[in-house]
Amino acid sequence: MKLFPRSLFAFAAAALVAGVTMAQQTPPHPAPVPRPVVPEAPVPPPPDVEGKSWVLMDYNTGQIIASKDPDVQLEPASITKIMTDYVVSAELGNGKIHNADPVTISENAWRGGGASTDGSTSFLKLNSQVPLKDLLYGMIIQSGNDAAIALAEHTAGSEPAFANLMNAYAKQLGMTHSQFQNASGYPVANHYTTARDIAILSRALIHDFPEDYAISAVKEFEWNGIKQHNRNLLLWRDNTVDGIKTGHTAAAGYCLAASAKQGDARMIAIIMGANSEKGRADAALALLNYGFRFYESHKLYEANKPLATPKLWKGAENTIPLGVAEDALVSVKRGDYDKLKANLDIPATLIAPFKKGQQVGTLRVTLDGQPVLTTPLVALNDAPEGGFFSRLWDTIMLWFHSDSDKK
Repeated sequence: MKLFPRSLFAFAAAALVAGVTMAQQTPPHPAPVPRPVVPEAPVPPPPDVEGKSWVLMDYNTGQIIASKDPDVQLEPASITKIMTDYVVSAELGNGKIHNADPVTISENAWRGGGASTDGSTSFLKLNSQVPLKDLLYGMIIQSGNDAAIALAEHTAGSEPAFANLMNAYAKQLGMTHSQFQNASGYPVANHYTTARDIAILSRALIHDFPEDYAISAVKEFEWNGIKQHNRNLLLWRDNTVDGIKTGHTAAAGYCLAASAKQGDARMIAIIMGANSEKGRADAALALLNYGFRFYESHKLYEANKPLATPKLWKGAENTIPLGVAEDALVSVKRGDYDKLKANLDIPATLIAPFKKGQQVGTLRVTLDGQPVLTTPLVALNDAPEGGFFSRLWDTIMLWFHSDSDKK
């Protein structure tokens, strides 16, 4: 075995001690590098797009984010077929008609919307029978006027009767500025709607009948040996766009109802009276992009979860849970979420009984003092009256309670 010289050993030992000492020392933290303060990103005004009237709506909340003359009554052209689609889908849902129903193509449908007309057609043959589901495809994708008329006649017995049904559903949906005279959108007197009403209708179609709405994303459809493409150019330009319907006549100009979905967010853009097919597509896409870029929707409160449990007088229970019947959603500019303020308006004295779902108070949400959401605050459970003695006791206590309030 070799032995290290004493001097070398001493040097190694000294180095080892120094290393340990160095390892145990904590180096000083480097001085923080100052970072520039990033200013809050402003939200610009909406783009100035083409069209006599237009609307941008957040689907989740139904809020109108931006608009231009949203309540001006205009001819809708084939945008009308969104209403026709909604009515047919509703009647299908009610079991009054069925997708497999054979629908006879009447002379009225053939002459009023067939190949001999100047309008859009599915080239349906006179007196032929076509499955109802195929007519829906032809109306939504090809914008077939003959398909729309045939669907109307099969659903309601005649097109005028169907128009009455359209107006009844429109009223039910809250479309307060619309009047429909036919199923196709053929220009006639007193047939009109608004950009806001079409946005309301489009939101209802997507929500109530998602399977039928999905047809509007189909890019082409073939019937009677003729293949036709969907006229919604945005289906080819942006893969987040999945509907909804185009329209055009000389009087109405170029119209487009478009919707796109990105993650959990969905936007709806309605363009009425643009100057060209490209113009309506450019306008709708600009609005959709603006909505996704600068706005966001938030679920503030979940449905059927207690937001408050105030004192209940003369009840079987001493408190009553209150909440919202539907998720409380708001749409705000990006960066404004933390500025929202919520307030529960609840009567000072609640006396049983209450039924589940009965409105007891109001939830109000504001942003910078301006109302953003107002929705009913409801009882989440039945709250029946208590027994005789508990009600008698609460009657006595209420007398003291009300007397102390006066003081």
